Amino acid sequence: MCSKRDVKDYIRKRYSEIALKGSGSCCCSPGCCGDAAVNVKEASVNLGYSEEELADIPVGANMGLGCGNPIAIASLREGETVLDLGSGGGFDCFLASDRVGEKGRVIGVDMSAEMVQLARQNAQKSGYHNVEFRLGEIEYLPVSDESVDVIISNCVINLSTDKEQVFKEAYRVLKAGGRLCIADIVATAELPEQIKGDLEMMAGCIAGAAFVDNIETMMKNAGFKDIKLTPQDNSRKIIKSWVPDTNAEDYVASYLIEAMK
Repeated sequence: MCSKRDVKDYIRKRYSEIALKGSGSCCCSPGCCGDAAVNVKEASVNLGYSEEELADIPVGANMGLGCGNPIAIASLREGETVLDLGSGGGFDCFLASDRVGEKGRVIGVDMSAEMVQLARQNAQKSGYHNVEFRLGEIEYLPVSDESVDVIISNCVINLSTDKEQVFKEAYRVLKAGGRLCIADIVATAELPEQIKGDLEMMAGCIAGAAFVDNIETMMKNAGFKDIKLTPQDNSRKIIKSWVPDTNAEDYVASYLIEAMK
């Protein structure tokens, strides 16, 4: 059995490699690569993004790494400060930027230096002045207490080996009345041992999924209220497209998760 440090190092290495290869090199899970230029767009539409959203973001920002569309449930307003946990190439940050406007602010945090560099390049090339990207781990956010109105995240918290700490940090940085709006993979049944011990499945957003009830308990323990966990209607299709012939869709599902501070 790999240690937590081994798992984190593997995940960091995996996503750094994706960043270095550039947009469309792969989607969230192993086994999902094919005709990258087509797959990334099709996958994003399946996750709930509109054609207009996909057309408006910088080239190279959409890397097909999500499992839903947190922007769709965030109800972002002009002037708000948004934090993206595991911001990757900056895709959701740029969508958020358009919604909060010049008076708003968007912060992306990612543990891969290569991803942060890629996102910063994307922002600079496309002239996003209200977006910044910081290197850091979502278990120990480089963000001040009570400084954020909305937290978004897309298929990232499942990768953490200390999810309860992630929710505690999210609660810390949110302002009173702030909201958490994320898409993530959660476990709906006990994962087979061959999946749980597979580092590729861990980096692919499958093996590290926590049970739905455990996620809710961790969020309550962190202080969140008005918690809502909603399975996506096409969850089985999403999971099956990542890892066909593994039956992973029988054990995990894509959820939209909302809560308030």
